[in-house]
Amino acid sequence: MSQLKIAVFVGSLRKDSFNRRLARAVEKLAPAEFTFNHVRIDDLPLYSQDFDGAYPAVASRLKQEVEAANGVLFVTPEYNRSIPGVLKNAIDIASRPWGTNSFAGKPAAVIGASIGTGGTALAQQHLRNVLAYLDVPVLGQPEVFIHFKDDLIADDGTIHNEGTTRFLQDFMDHYVAWVRHFAH
Repeated sequence: MSQLKIAVFVGSLRKDSFNRRLARAVEKLAPAEFTFNHVRIDDLPLYSQDFDGAYPAVASRLKQEVEAANGVLFVTPEYNRSIPGVLKNAIDIASRPWGTNSFAGKPAAVIGASIGTGGTALAQQHLRNVLAYLDVPVLGQPEVFIHFKDDLIADDGTIHNEGTTRFLQDFMDHYVAWVRHFAH
């Protein structure tokens, strides 16, 4: 099978992001034909409709990275019971101007980690609502709300718990099938 490219959006800019660790962990569980591109979102200007006539170069780069992907993986923390502003801003930029939504039809999954016991359930629900509006088919199950503890996943994505490995492998197997279902 040919390479399947996945655009990865990590909603945390923090240097030691739990969600970046989670992204690296699930990437390691994917088959060899899947490649992952972490889309840069920390250099984007705040979206303004003024861009619609002439998109800034960094915003055009973002749109092109999404368009080049066969699927999208959103890995989000939860900030104040919702998605981080930097992630919403990136989604707004890549989905505009009207009629040029780079996400439309791209199969996606939403996962996340938090030190809170509720994981990222509310942020994920908010993100799913946004993605539904943008015509993004999102994998429904299994849901991944990781209650993160510092020794759970190493910086390089190595998982230190066998049960977590099995759980995340099950997620990745479902995600792989989801992306393949939509691949042309």
